[in-house]
Amino acid sequence: MNNTKHFLTSILICFTLAWSGCGGSGESGGDGEGSGSNDGNEVKGVIAYSPLTLSNPFFKIIGDSIEATAKKYGYETLMLDPNEDVKTQSDQIDDVISKQVTAIVLVPCNRISIGPAVKEANKAGIPVFTVDAQCAAEGVDIVSHVGTDNFQGGELAGKAMIEALGENGGKVLVLDHKIANSCILRVDGFKKVIDAHNKDKTSGTIDIVAELASGGNRTDSYKATADQLQAHTDLVGVFAINDPGALGAYTAIDEAGRNESIKIIGFDGQKEGKVAIKEGKVYADPIQFPRKMGVQIVEKIISHLAGEEVEKTVLIPTSLYKKADADQDPELK
Repeated sequence: MNNTKHFLTSILICFTLAWSGCGGSGESGGDGEGSGSNDGNEVKGVIAYSPLTLSNPFFKIIGDSIEATAKKYGYETLMLDPNEDVKTQSDQIDDVISKQVTAIVLVPCNRISIGPAVKEANKAGIPVFTVDAQCAAEGVDIVSHVGTDNFQGGELAGKAMIEALGENGGKVLVLDHKIANSCILRVDGFKKVIDAHNKDKTSGTIDIVAELASGGNRTDSYKATADQLQAHTDLVGVFAINDPGALGAYTAIDEAGRNESIKIIGFDGQKEGKVAIKEGKVYADPIQFPRKMGVQIVEKIISHLAGEEVEKTVLIPTSLYKKADADQDPELK
């Protein structure tokens, strides 16, 4: 009898311990769909994230958001850094295919050249998603894209340039980044507004004197701007496709002693860009919302894995950010 009682007591203790471990201290609460779906122990799979580069704070914010959101759903995140090299990014995709990750999230280093690597993931049955910049290669299967409405952002940049230059108009430099589809759209939106502004005007027009590669970084943007300051001594404006480009342009303009006469429009709304706007170095930015991108792309992955249909493209509108906004921005206090 004593042995029987001991056996029953042991079973009761084990059952109690097992019950207390269910849902006790796992991930819970938060922002909606992901709440409570991970018990804090089970790892359902791995989401690989390969942006242009993690040295750009914008892509790091997206990655951090992906990681936090994925964790709520029970997934780990594998962060990769191709450092803007499409060959490295392709090799990374091959590597995560061999590791049989659950899904791949890309910011393509080259919208065309990344195609073969994406096709390999397609063949392996690993769903591929893009965030911020789309893949334009033929014959690839991208489940869903979440990004900024870059064309609309470019239009806002064009309107900001018109406002900044006023009735005088003048010569403007565009610092582009043609290997990224998102940046092509930004420039297209900018040019659409500038062309409409110039139509039927006999004076005060805005003349785009050059479209040069920015590399999406300060160094290349600095060099391109410095060259154009020599070629066009009457340059009055610069539109850069991101904040590092705008800040590189500012350095060249400041060194030339022309920061009072040249207006810069950036793009992104990174903290360093916002600070530059507050300090009067940059006139305005159409700002993006990278945290929203990270959350929404993970939600698309989870829906797809559950067998649900997901939207092919989700575009998040930008908002124009100027000095008055920077002065009230709690992030800059």
